[in-house]
Amino acid sequence: MEFGRPNESLMNRILAALLLGLLSSYAVARTAPQTIDEALKQAQAEHLPVFADFQAQWCYSCYFMSTHVLTGPQWQAMEKRMVVVEVDADSPDGARWMKQLNVKALPMYVVLKPDGSELGRVVAEQPRDKFYAQMQKILSGGDALDALKKKAGSGSPAAVADVLVSFEARNQVQEGLAWYDALPEKSRGGDANVSMWHERLLMEKAAKAEDNAACVASGQKVLAANVGCDRYYVLEQVLDCSEKMPADQRKALLSAQRPAMQTLLDKQAFVQPAQCADQRTAVLVSADLDKALDDSAGEKAALDRGIEDARKRLGSDLGKDRNLADNLRVFLDRAGRIDELDALMPKLIAAYPDDYVYSYRYGASLLKRNKPAEALPYLERAAEKSFGANRLTVASLRAKALIALNRRNDAEKVVADALEANGPWFPEQAERLKAVLKS
Repeated sequence: MEFGRPNESLMNRILAALLLGLLSSYAVARTAPQTIDEALKQAQAEHLPVFADFQAQWCYSCYFMSTHVLTGPQWQAMEKRMVVVEVDADSPDGARWMKQLNVKALPMYVVLKPDGSELGRVVAEQPRDKFYAQMQKILSGGDALDALKKKAGSGSPAAVADVLVSFEARNQVQEGLAWYDALPEKSRGGDANVSMWHERLLMEKAAKAEDNAACVASGQKVLAANVGCDRYYVLEQVLDCSEKMPADQRKALLSAQRPAMQTLLDKQAFVQPAQCADQRTAVLVSADLDKALDDSAGEKAALDRGIEDARKRLGSDLGKDRNLADNLRVFLDRAGRIDELDALMPKLIAAYPDDYVYSYRYGASLLKRNKPAEALPYLERAAEKSFGANRLTVASLRAKALIALNRRNDAEKVVADALEANGPWFPEQAERLKAVLKS
């Protein structure tokens, strides 16, 4: 049988399909970047921005974001528009980039252009809708600081507020205040949101300078405004700054914050889905507020509410939601319910066996209660999985436990091994580790 010559158009379509298949296979098999430097190289080749996800094994908020927000079709669609890299804060490379980008808290999501300049960032836990709204703005170029400044220069109050928000997110308080002071007078007044963000920067400047009176004064102005879910962060700062005030004055100041804080808990933190993502801080700040007001019943009620909510939502499955499971641990610890905490910790270790965190935390808790013999096995288990900065932290507690058990030679070896493995990284933690042997 004689076959005719293949149709050229058909052959071209077949070749195109094969090529597309190969390219698709390459895209699926493409190795994810391990460092921001690798991600920037890939971004330059693909003409995409870099999404740097700063996280750590001990970061409860990071687990909330990874399981509740950075998921599903919305996230998958956004991933295609970026080169995503996970950055461990405890690694040497992660620590270097945190310093370079002025990342002071986790989680933090920094979006970079391929040349390494910043497009914008999302700070801390965020509900899903707020996170994606911020990311859309960043990816459109609308959150780049230079673009915001240019827009603010045209007289837009919203842009002025956005610039101040951007400086606050970057922890560039002094730079933000200097920029604001250089604005024309008409751009600095008359807008409530601009005034609120200006006061937030003033509050943070005062707190860093330990100017408690100025910190409290600015904090009161911020709390009187529509500060939303950030209320508990601002109140937390005011609690710290007001600690040395005369007792009567402090109680008058703080008692005025109870109604708004209770409303936030009822209508934004303890609802599903939560409008305020960081339920832990909301509960702890509420408890701290009641403690400062000598209301032990209110303090207990706030913590009990958090414990009950966590247990109800977790059921018997601690592995279902690590953020919520860790909240339960913290609330029990803060409430002093030690027997329940002791019952919980081995279950957390079993539920999350692949990292050092819960073995370390339980060992630390036992050591703090002068139980070095019970603490040591947990700390040794933690040491097997620790790395970077947390290797030094675990080694410090192991050495303390060994010294308490009159095993100083073993403690010296633990310290020496950890320092050798650490190399030149994390010098402050290394010095603290060395100091253990001098105590």
